[in-house]
Amino acid sequence: MTGLFGAAGRKSTPALDEAYRACRRINARYGRTYFLATRFLPAASRPSVHALYGFARLADEIVDNAVAPGDPAQALTTLEKALAEAFAGAPPAHPVLLALTDTVRRHDIDEALFTEFLASMRMDLTITGYATFADLAEYTHGSAGVIGLQMLPVLGTEGPREEAAPYAAALGEAFQLTNFLRDVGEDLDRGRLYLPADELAAFGVDRAMLEHAHRTGRTERPIRRALAHLVSCTHAVYRRAEPGIALLAPRSRPCIAAATAMYRHILDEIADAGYDVLGRRVVVPTHRRLRIAVSAMARALPFRVAPRSR
Repeated sequence: MTGLFGAAGRKSTPALDEAYRACRRINARYGRTYFLATRFLPAASRPSVHALYGFARLADEIVDNAVAPGDPAQALTTLEKALAEAFAGAPPAHPVLLALTDTVRRHDIDEALFTEFLASMRMDLTITGYATFADLAEYTHGSAGVIGLQMLPVLGTEGPREEAAPYAAALGEAFQLTNFLRDVGEDLDRGRLYLPADELAAFGVDRAMLEHAHRTGRTERPIRRALAHLVSCTHAVYRRAEPGIALLAPRSRPCIAAATAMYRHILDEIADAGYDVLGRRVVVPTHRRLRIAVSAMARALPFRVAPRSR
């Protein structure tokens, strides 16, 4: 049976194929930018990326949207236990865990990365703000840096994986910092603020001022200046991460280059909106997304029509 991965992949089953399709549907529904970027990967790599996204979304939904009945902390504990049992060899009941465990085994992904991710999700249940970037670093590493590290074995590297790892983690964190700036109003609605208090205070901004702006839709000049500063800080993280794209396997570079370009354009849209992000969610216009997609598709085409060399 060839299944989703073709004859060269691990033996498939109807249940496993359907599990991967379920993860793909989750990615398509919730991760527009992420999903579009996966289209520039070779077909054999996409199911594993969908599985990693599906698991992250599963945990995120427990924390952010209270989809599980009862206590979110208990729901996370249940998920963590189910994941540990699946990694130990027990047949997973949840399709996302079925696809995930197959992906982890297929690519030899470090299981500890998922423990770190769930620990960061648990932080969201008790921590509502961060004093400094240093305080935020533990969360951004666990919630996003480790996802870059999970992705790395799927994407492949030209040289030793450990050389690319710091860049992969930094890129995941850059994406997360971008999300914090884009979604600051939505996060305030959930009782959380991921913008470091000391960075805001340098411009005379505090949480109460942000909450007032969110309620009224009026973004005062000090808030705009603070957000401009934080956008600049996030661009610096992208610059730190960008050299890692050249360390990836050539077949994966168009995907990550496209995702990076689209996420960086979110920062451009925030600036173009005059940093008025507390009352609305900025998006990258379709024409910009299409321009990035066409360029990425041109770079990815040789890896779609030629046999994989590695």
